Amino acid sequence: MMLRLLSGCGSTFGHLAACGLIGIFACLVAISPSVVAAARPNILFIYTDDQSYRTVSCYPGAPDWVQTPNIDRLAAEGVRFESAYIGTWCMPSRATLLTGRHSTGIESMRMEGTYPGSEYDPQRCAFWPRTFRDAGYVTGQIGKWHTGTDTGFGRDWDFQKVWNRPRHTGNAGKYYDNQLIESNGGPAELVTGYSTDNYTDWAIDFIRGEQRDAAQPWYLWLCYGAVHGPYEPAERHRALLPNVRVPIPTDIYPPRAGKPAYVYSRNEWILDPDGSGQPVHERARGLYGRSLHDWERQYNQGVLAIDEGVGRLLEALEQTGQRENTLVVFTSDQGFAWGQHGFRHKLAPYDSNLRAPLIISRPGSIPKEAVCATPVGGIDLVPTFFAQAGIELPWDMPGHDLSPLLEDPSAEWPHPLLTLMTGDRYGSDTAVIPADDEEVVRNSVPWWVSLRQQQYKYIRTLVKDEIEELYDLEQDPEELNNLALDPDHRKQLLNFREATVSELRRVGAKLVDNLPEVGTFKASAE
Repeated sequence: MMLRLLSGCGSTFGHLAACGLIGIFACLVAISPSVVAAARPNILFIYTDDQSYRTVSCYPGAPDWVQTPNIDRLAAEGVRFESAYIGTWCMPSRATLLTGRHSTGIESMRMEGTYPGSEYDPQRCAFWPRTFRDAGYVTGQIGKWHTGTDTGFGRDWDFQKVWNRPRHTGNAGKYYDNQLIESNGGPAELVTGYSTDNYTDWAIDFIRGEQRDAAQPWYLWLCYGAVHGPYEPAERHRALLPNVRVPIPTDIYPPRAGKPAYVYSRNEWILDPDGSGQPVHERARGLYGRSLHDWERQYNQGVLAIDEGVGRLLEALEQTGQRENTLVVFTSDQGFAWGQHGFRHKLAPYDSNLRAPLIISRPGSIPKEAVCATPVGGIDLVPTFFAQAGIELPWDMPGHDLSPLLEDPSAEWPHPLLTLMTGDRYGSDTAVIPADDEEVVRNSVPWWVSLRQQQYKYIRTLVKDEIEELYDLEQDPEELNNLALDPDHRKQLLNFREATVSELRRVGAKLVDNLPEVGTFKASAE
């Protein structure tokens, strides 16, 4: 009850006075500072890389050979969100999770120099963990860093042990071993060993009290590099998941009716020339070969160390008596497609490319074994962290606090979910939409905006005269039947188009004034 009152009243003494809680607060301080800290939850934010919801066995879309018992246990102790759209690719997803804003609202963030070089101005692009520090939280970040060479130690973070890819671009491909690690703003040191295990070890040290004051609540952002390419599993896992066979996606080969031009003819997969009939990726070879089955086996083997890490983290929380006072959030920067719509990538607006796992757990405060069907986004997580910690937002954030859904996962939710892909551009630089042959169009995927509400998803590719897309994900989870081309859904299409424009205006996306004309709807006049 005390946590609910503090959360509802904000973090300052003045707000406590307004809520009539000065006497209670004074008594708590007189008893022990650690008691006051205990009223505010710790937050362990586990954030993986390129991990599709299909890699987590408690999700119905996972193949039956996928087994993630520890992540499943986390879901059994909390709320599993069926449809989570955290980001579109690595850097903007992380930028959103550091600012609480869409890419269109993040000023000064930019790609610069050799990929993945990037920079930002911390005066124009503030990161919210500093607000948690000011409110008495110890803030820590471990693992992959992908948003500017300035990691913010001493300003945003009390503790850091990070692989700073923008600074050390020559080391940026070392996702799984031999990483240059910066500790608390110091010079980088080469660290060997499997990165997933290293990050878990460092996080457990933090949970157990190293590098922090035990009397203060804490926020830890644990950023695994797995299962990003080159998808290298730990040596101990390389014999596991034998004889993997995956269903061949319906539209792995072109043409794809009802899709925009960049999807319609996309041709990354070919039939194995050895006559086996297996689809292979024409430009890459994995540990076990080039076939789709080989790739998915290797990819899912890389998840096994993450799952083991989740189990070890939960054990550390339990052993230190912090489990019930720790909000644990598990998700990924976005999903990853393996053959669906012809992709081996993220970036595109389809569930196969983007949909990530999202599980939130805190025993005694959040329902157990709950499933939430409401579509949510990464943009919603930061306001949720602030609400759970009882801290006021430091600036306007367009996302929505998910706390009502954590109390009642079936609660009514009137908010549509906007997702954007603006390539390598941020803030004011997104006001003008680039031509589709410019460098900022990543991996031949042009900019797009999407609106998800209930079972429907609307997609507008930001290319002149390109068709729109509308899918009923209950009836068509593979997103094969574009209802935008069906005259019977014309009114619904126009409603989604208008709602998307309204949502772009609500979040202050200046590109809304420069949207290209959509393709002509042949069956009906405008």
